[in-house]
Amino acid sequence: MDLFEKKKKEERRKQAFNILSADSTSGHGGYGAGVINLNNVTPVFVDVDEGEAFIDMGALHARSVVEKGIKFLPDKEQVPAGKPYWLVWITVDHKNGGPAYTGVTACELTVNRESRRGYKSLPEHVNNMDKSLKGRILVAHMDDKSKCVLREFLQDFNAEMWQHSDEQLKEALTV
Repeated sequence: MDLFEKKKKEERRKQAFNILSADSTSGHGGYGAGVINLNNVTPVFVDVDEGEAFIDMGALHARSVVEKGIKFLPDKEQVPAGKPYWLVWITVDHKNGGPAYTGVTACELTVNRESRRGYKSLPEHVNNMDKSLKGRILVAHMDDKSKCVLREFLQDFNAEMWQHSDEQLKEALTV
């Protein structure tokens, strides 16, 4: 193996997949052009029982405080007495003259800490993250209490972003 081949092999080893980096395309449309940029997505958990919302960036890789140490099952009936949560994917972008919440989609999950089991539909979580990135608002299936908690959280977190958000989101979270 000559020196050129050895250098090329070392360069290939150094390349890594990093979905949280800056704009991977940098306008050139080459390497990384098809990579999804998750810089503008934030996972927010709504604890239904406690009536509170919190951000946990670990949810981007299923490593949130809620998810750690839990084996998730695809059948809700296999997790009796599970504590209910909503994982809400929120996308932020510029709209209506400033930063705004442009995509908001909610996914159900339950966790039983004692049995270390939980319920979540992984395809639903992935599809809803994608829909949030595309600017969809999907919160109609949430319970009224959780909608109120999420609305207050978004308003308190950044009032300017709430003002610039579409009326569709504001109406969807109004009870």
